[in-house]
Amino acid sequence: MQKVILRALALLAIFFHISLAPAMAQQRGPLVLAAASMQEAMNAAADAWTARRHARPVLSFAASSALARQIKSGAPADLFISADEDWMDDVEKAGFIQRGSRADLAGNQLVLIAPARMPVRLRIVRNMPLARTLGDSRLAMANPDSVPAGKYGKAALTALGVWPSVANRLALGDNVRSTMALVERGEARLGIVYATDARASKNVTVAGAFPPGSHEPIRYPVARLVKSRNADAEGFRRFLLSQAGQSIFARYGFTRP
Repeated sequence: MQKVILRALALLAIFFHISLAPAMAQQRGPLVLAAASMQEAMNAAADAWTARRHARPVLSFAASSALARQIKSGAPADLFISADEDWMDDVEKAGFIQRGSRADLAGNQLVLIAPARMPVRLRIVRNMPLARTLGDSRLAMANPDSVPAGKYGKAALTALGVWPSVANRLALGDNVRSTMALVERGEARLGIVYATDARASKNVTVAGAFPPGSHEPIRYPVARLVKSRNADAEGFRRFLLSQAGQSIFARYGFTRP
Protein backbone atom coordinates (compact mmCIF):
# COMPACT_ATOMS: atom_id res chain seq x y z
CA MET A 1 0.00 0.00 0.00
CA GLN A 2 2.81 2.38 0.88
CA LYS A 3 4.45 1.73 -2.52
CA VAL A 4 1.19 2.57 -4.28
CA ILE A 5 0.90 5.86 -2.39
CA LEU A 6 4.51 6.80 -3.13
CA ARG A 7 4.05 5.98 -6.81
CA ALA A 8 0.90 8.11 -6.93
CA LEU A 9 2.72 11.02 -5.29
CA ALA A 10 5.59 10.69 -7.76
CA LEU A 11 3.14 10.77 -10.69
CA LEU A 12 1.46 13.85 -9.27
CA ALA A 13 4.83 15.56 -8.89
CA ILE A 14 5.68 14.81 -12.52
CA PHE A 15 2.25 16.03 -13.65
CA PHE A 16 2.55 19.33 -11.79
CA HIS A 17 6.12 19.81 -13.01
CA ILE A 18 5.02 19.35 -16.62
CA SER A 19 1.96 21.56 -16.14
CA LEU A 20 3.87 24.37 -14.49
CA ALA A 21 7.01 24.25 -16.67
CA PRO A 22 5.68 26.52 -19.47
CA ALA A 23 4.35 29.03 -16.93
CA MET A 24 7.62 29.01 -14.99
CA ALA A 25 9.62 29.47 -18.19
CA GLN A 26 7.41 32.38 -19.14
CA GLN A 27 8.02 34.01 -15.76
CA ARG A 28 11.44 35.05 -17.03
CA GLY A 29 11.26 38.50 -18.54
CA PRO A 30 12.56 39.27 -22.04
CA LEU A 31 16.34 39.29 -22.47
CA VAL A 32 17.42 42.76 -23.58
CA LEU A 33 20.86 43.46 -25.04
CA ALA A 34 21.44 47.19 -24.56
CA ALA A 35 24.22 49.70 -25.14
CA ALA A 36 26.38 50.27 -22.05
CA SER A 37 25.35 53.93 -21.79
CA MET A 38 21.74 52.96 -21.06
CA GLN A 39 22.31 51.20 -17.74
CA GLU A 40 20.52 53.54 -15.33
CA ALA A 41 17.63 54.39 -17.66
CA MET A 42 17.02 50.79 -18.70
CA ASN A 43 17.06 49.55 -15.11
CA ALA A 44 14.51 52.22 -14.24
CA ALA A 45 12.38 51.21 -17.23
CA ALA A 46 12.61 47.56 -16.22
CA ASP A 47 11.51 48.46 -12.69
CA ALA A 48 8.53 50.43 -14.05
CA TRP A 49 7.55 47.51 -16.28
CA THR A 50 7.80 45.10 -13.36
CA ALA A 51 5.56 47.40 -11.29
CA ARG A 52 2.90 46.74 -13.93
CA ARG A 53 2.93 43.08 -12.89
CA HIS A 54 5.25 41.75 -15.56
CA ALA A 55 8.33 39.60 -15.07
CA ARG A 56 11.37 41.85 -14.84
CA PRO A 57 13.34 42.02 -18.11
CA VAL A 58 16.83 40.54 -18.00
CA LEU A 59 19.27 43.30 -19.00
CA SER A 60 22.72 42.75 -20.48
CA PHE A 61 24.93 45.79 -21.19
CA ALA A 62 28.00 46.08 -23.41
CA ALA A 63 29.31 48.02 -26.37
CA SER A 64 26.87 47.90 -29.29
CA SER A 65 29.57 46.29 -31.43
CA ALA A 66 30.00 43.43 -28.92
CA LEU A 67 26.24 42.95 -28.63
CA ALA A 68 25.85 42.82 -32.40
CA ARG A 69 28.49 40.10 -32.58
CA GLN A 70 26.68 38.13 -29.88
CA ILE A 71 23.43 38.32 -31.82
CA LYS A 72 25.06 37.21 -35.05
CA SER A 73 26.66 34.32 -33.15
CA GLY A 74 23.23 33.07 -32.12
CA ALA A 75 22.57 34.69 -28.73
CA PRO A 76 18.93 33.86 -27.79
CA ALA A 77 17.93 37.43 -26.93
CA ASP A 78 14.61 39.21 -27.41
CA LEU A 79 15.45 42.90 -27.89
CA PHE A 80 18.51 44.82 -29.09
CA ILE A 81 19.16 48.50 -28.31
CA SER A 82 22.15 49.95 -30.13
CA ALA A 83 23.90 53.27 -29.46
CA ASP A 84 24.07 53.95 -33.18
CA GLU A 85 22.29 53.05 -36.38
CA ASP A 86 25.30 51.36 -37.99
CA TRP A 87 25.31 48.32 -35.69
CA MET A 88 21.54 47.98 -35.91
CA ASP A 89 21.91 48.14 -39.69
CA ASP A 90 24.54 45.41 -39.50
CA VAL A 91 22.29 43.09 -37.48
CA GLU A 92 19.30 43.87 -39.68
CA LYS A 93 21.16 43.15 -42.93
CA ALA A 94 22.26 39.83 -41.47
CA GLY A 95 18.59 38.90 -41.03
CA PHE A 96 18.33 38.96 -37.23
CA ILE A 97 15.71 41.72 -36.83
CA GLN A 98 11.97 41.13 -36.96
CA ARG A 99 10.44 43.18 -39.73
CA GLY A 100 8.56 46.26 -38.61
CA SER A 101 9.96 46.19 -35.07
CA ARG A 102 12.79 48.69 -35.48
CA ALA A 103 12.23 52.19 -34.09
CA ASP A 104 14.29 55.11 -32.78
CA LEU A 105 14.18 55.04 -28.99
CA ALA A 106 16.32 57.93 -27.72
CA GLY A 107 19.01 60.46 -28.51
CA ASN A 108 22.08 61.74 -26.65
CA GLN A 109 24.84 64.34 -26.64
CA LEU A 110 28.61 63.94 -26.75
CA VAL A 111 30.68 65.65 -24.03
CA LEU A 112 34.26 66.05 -22.91
CA ILE A 113 34.87 65.07 -19.28
CA ALA A 114 37.60 65.46 -16.68
CA PRO A 115 38.07 63.98 -13.16
CA ALA A 116 35.85 65.78 -10.64
CA ARG A 117 38.87 66.44 -8.45
CA MET A 118 40.72 68.07 -11.37
CA PRO A 119 38.03 70.04 -13.26
CA VAL A 120 38.73 71.55 -16.68
CA ARG A 121 36.80 74.05 -18.75
CA LEU A 122 37.45 73.97 -22.48
CA ARG A 123 35.46 75.74 -25.16
CA ILE A 124 34.89 73.10 -27.79
CA VAL A 125 35.44 74.88 -31.08
CA ARG A 126 37.51 74.34 -34.19
CA ASN A 127 41.26 74.09 -33.47
CA MET A 128 40.71 74.13 -29.71
CA PRO A 129 43.90 73.50 -27.66
CA LEU A 130 42.94 69.93 -26.74
CA ALA A 131 46.43 68.46 -26.95
CA ARG A 132 47.88 71.25 -24.83
CA THR A 133 45.14 70.79 -22.23
CA LEU A 134 46.00 67.09 -21.97
CA GLY A 135 49.53 67.95 -20.87
CA ASP A 136 51.47 64.70 -20.58
CA SER A 137 48.31 62.64 -20.08
CA ARG A 138 45.99 60.89 -22.54
CA LEU A 139 42.49 61.26 -23.96
CA ALA A 140 40.11 58.45 -23.00
CA MET A 141 37.81 57.26 -25.79
CA ALA A 142 35.87 54.16 -26.65
CA ASN A 143 37.48 52.32 -29.56
CA PRO A 144 36.84 54.61 -32.58
CA ASP A 145 37.05 51.68 -34.99
CA SER A 146 33.97 49.93 -33.64
CA VAL A 147 32.28 51.38 -30.54
CA PRO A 148 29.64 54.08 -31.30
CA ALA A 149 30.85 56.59 -28.69
CA GLY A 150 34.37 56.30 -30.11
CA LYS A 151 33.14 56.66 -33.68
CA TYR A 152 31.16 59.78 -32.79
CA GLY A 153 34.16 61.12 -30.89
CA LYS A 154 36.60 60.63 -33.75
CA ALA A 155 34.16 62.22 -36.19
CA ALA A 156 33.76 65.25 -33.93
CA LEU A 157 37.49 65.71 -33.35
CA THR A 158 38.13 65.35 -37.07
CA ALA A 159 35.48 67.93 -37.93
CA LEU A 160 37.00 70.32 -35.39
CA GLY A 161 40.49 69.84 -36.86
CA VAL A 162 42.16 68.40 -33.75
CA TRP A 163 42.14 64.64 -34.40
CA PRO A 164 45.75 64.53 -35.74
CA SER A 165 47.04 66.19 -32.54
CA VAL A 166 45.57 63.50 -30.24
CA ALA A 167 45.29 60.38 -32.42
CA ASN A 168 48.46 58.93 -30.88
CA ARG A 169 47.57 59.91 -27.35
CA LEU A 170 44.48 57.80 -26.73
CA ALA A 171 43.50 55.56 -23.82
CA LEU A 172 40.95 53.20 -25.38
CA GLY A 173 37.98 51.67 -23.58
CA ASP A 174 35.93 48.64 -24.63
CA ASN A 175 32.74 50.66 -24.16
CA VAL A 176 31.71 54.09 -22.99
CA ARG A 177 31.56 53.10 -19.30
CA SER A 178 35.05 51.60 -19.22
CA THR A 179 36.19 54.79 -20.98
CA MET A 180 34.65 56.92 -18.24
CA ALA A 181 36.30 54.73 -15.59
CA LEU A 182 39.72 55.72 -16.97
CA VAL A 183 38.90 59.37 -16.28
CA GLU A 184 37.32 58.61 -12.90
CA ARG A 185 40.54 56.92 -11.79
CA GLY A 186 42.69 59.74 -13.12
CA GLU A 187 44.38 57.51 -15.70
CA ALA A 188 43.34 59.97 -18.42
CA ARG A 189 43.15 63.77 -18.06
CA LEU A 190 40.17 64.04 -20.37
CA GLY A 191 37.65 61.69 -21.96
CA ILE A 192 34.79 61.62 -24.44
CA VAL A 193 31.51 60.06 -23.35
CA TYR A 194 27.80 60.70 -23.65
CA ALA A 195 26.14 63.39 -21.56
CA THR A 196 24.06 60.71 -19.80
CA ASP A 197 27.20 58.86 -18.69
CA ALA A 198 28.73 62.00 -17.20
CA ARG A 199 25.46 62.66 -15.43
CA ALA A 200 25.52 59.17 -13.88
CA SER A 201 28.95 59.64 -12.26
CA LYS A 202 29.90 61.79 -9.30
CA ASN A 203 33.57 61.34 -10.11
CA VAL A 204 33.70 63.26 -13.39
CA THR A 205 32.81 66.76 -14.46
CA VAL A 206 31.84 68.04 -17.91
CA ALA A 207 34.58 70.15 -19.48
CA GLY A 208 32.50 71.01 -22.54
CA ALA A 209 29.86 69.78 -24.96
CA PHE A 210 30.50 68.94 -28.60
CA PRO A 211 28.43 70.88 -31.15
CA PRO A 212 25.73 68.59 -32.62
CA GLY A 213 26.90 69.44 -36.14
CA SER A 214 30.38 68.03 -35.46
CA HIS A 215 29.15 64.43 -35.74
CA GLU A 216 26.17 62.39 -36.90
CA PRO A 217 23.07 62.62 -34.70
CA ILE A 218 23.26 60.16 -31.81
CA ARG A 219 20.29 57.82 -32.06
CA TYR A 220 19.49 54.63 -30.17
CA PRO A 221 17.35 52.28 -32.26
CA VAL A 222 15.50 49.38 -30.63
CA ALA A 223 14.31 46.24 -32.40
CA ARG A 224 12.93 42.80 -31.62
CA LEU A 225 15.11 39.90 -32.66
CA VAL A 226 13.91 37.02 -34.85
CA LYS A 227 14.89 34.48 -32.17
CA SER A 228 12.63 36.15 -29.60
CA ARG A 229 10.18 33.72 -28.01
CA ASN A 230 9.21 35.70 -24.92
CA ALA A 231 5.57 36.78 -24.93
CA ASP A 232 6.41 40.00 -23.05
CA ALA A 233 9.12 41.15 -25.46
CA GLU A 234 6.86 43.09 -27.80
CA GLY A 235 4.95 44.63 -24.91
CA PHE A 236 8.17 45.83 -23.28
CA ARG A 237 9.40 47.23 -26.60
CA ARG A 238 6.17 49.19 -26.96
CA PHE A 239 6.41 50.37 -23.36
CA LEU A 240 9.90 51.78 -23.97
CA LEU A 241 8.55 53.76 -26.92
CA SER A 242 5.43 54.93 -25.08
CA GLN A 243 5.04 58.25 -23.31
CA ALA A 244 5.67 56.53 -19.97
CA GLY A 245 8.88 54.95 -21.26
CA GLN A 246 10.07 58.13 -22.93
CA SER A 247 9.58 60.09 -19.70
CA ILE A 248 11.99 57.68 -17.99
CA PHE A 249 14.68 58.25 -20.62
CA ALA A 250 14.18 62.01 -20.38
CA ARG A 251 14.63 61.80 -16.61
CA TYR A 252 18.08 60.28 -17.14
CA GLY A 253 19.14 62.93 -19.64
CA PHE A 254 18.36 61.26 -22.96
CA THR A 255 16.81 63.36 -25.67
CA ARG A 256 14.09 62.61 -28.15
CA PRO A 257 15.48 60.70 -31.17
